[in-house]
Amino acid sequence: MTTHWTLGNQMQLLENGEEFFPRVFEAIAAARQEVMVETFILFEDKVGLQLHAALLQAAQQGARVDITVDGFGSPDLSQSFIESLNAAGVRVHVFDPAPRLWGWRTNVFRRMHRKIVVVDGTRAFVGGINYSADHLLEHGPTAKQDYAVDIQGPIVAQIRGFALRAIVAGHRGAAGAGQPREALPRLTPLTHPPEAVGQMAAIFVTRDNRHHSHDIEKHYRIAIRGARQRVVIANAYFFPGYRLLRDMRRAARRGVRVELILQGEPDMPIVKIAASLLYHHLITAGVRIFEYRERPLHGKVAISDQEWSTVGSSNLDPLSLSLNLEANLVIRDHSFNRELTLKLDQLMRQHCHEVLAEELKESNWWRVVRSFFVFHVIRHYPLWAGWLPMHQPQLTPAEKLFKAGADRLGG
Repeated sequence: MTTHWTLGNQMQLLENGEEFFPRVFEAIAAARQEVMVETFILFEDKVGLQLHAALLQAAQQGARVDITVDGFGSPDLSQSFIESLNAAGVRVHVFDPAPRLWGWRTNVFRRMHRKIVVVDGTRAFVGGINYSADHLLEHGPTAKQDYAVDIQGPIVAQIRGFALRAIVAGHRGAAGAGQPREALPRLTPLTHPPEAVGQMAAIFVTRDNRHHSHDIEKHYRIAIRGARQRVVIANAYFFPGYRLLRDMRRAARRGVRVELILQGEPDMPIVKIAASLLYHHLITAGVRIFEYRERPLHGKVAISDQEWSTVGSSNLDPLSLSLNLEANLVIRDHSFNRELTLKLDQLMRQHCHEVLAEELKESNWWRVVRSFFVFHVIRHYPLWAGWLPMHQPQLTPAEKLFKAGADRLGG
């Protein structure tokens, strides 16, 4: 697990698409050397077309542009969308594409869930916001509440190196599986590494299925165990492992104010059902639970005391903690912590309902049965997750998928 803090950074918290999209599109469109984008979801809607235009502009200005989308999360990009990018020199990579079976997507497990942008090796974005119009408030009651961070400083070099290695490793994995190896970006260091521009310390933390399978969870646990006053976790999909739950309960019992902001109006009903199975276990230990009922909560952020914060793509559920590829930024800075804390406090105060113990009306026998079941599921899901298919992550050029489809159809 990475524990080395990189100093000298400047970061700005971005809330929802209204703040994130203009900032990231402007940065991409101004690129002169290099753009790398990773995203779970890219839809061909208003937002996706704006990203498309920014990528084209960067490529036309001479920047090397790579975008990686997940084969499960972004399955419906049109051939014209891809071909226009390719014609400008943009390389579109698809993470583990798979054919549909009776209309169903089959590549369910071990998804590339990261949301990363790196521009010219000097600026990066990390968070939970996908490229789709449902991250804009104008989308209505189903618009998602989410966060990202705009980053400058020495930590950008680490994020850039990671993004480059992911492209190279993905195509090498595909070549090993019998696909031809594509021209790859060179793993060269920056000629002029980003200089210190601020006072913020940060750690770039990733989760994979080989060398860093528990890093993000461990950073959460360190923050919770070290907390003396307050922990606030806002997380869209909440069904964490046994150890993380134990740390939350212990913190609350020693007097730490532990507060969870979870979905009250979920985009998928099962999300609330799963999280609610844990309510009694947490509330009886002193953990306070707030359900966000304004819109679907999609954020994955947290604070601990007055210095520690994290923003990223990782939920606290079996998919993110045991299967998906994730990326979070952990930040040590009082001003950033305070800004995120104020936003979360406003969320709880204005748009949340606190779930109280007396609201959990259920019989004792059901509570015992349910607690037994939940305890053993969360205690052992890292083990059963390891039984699911694990393979070398593979990237496929998007244009090859269209060619393969045309070949199967005979034209």
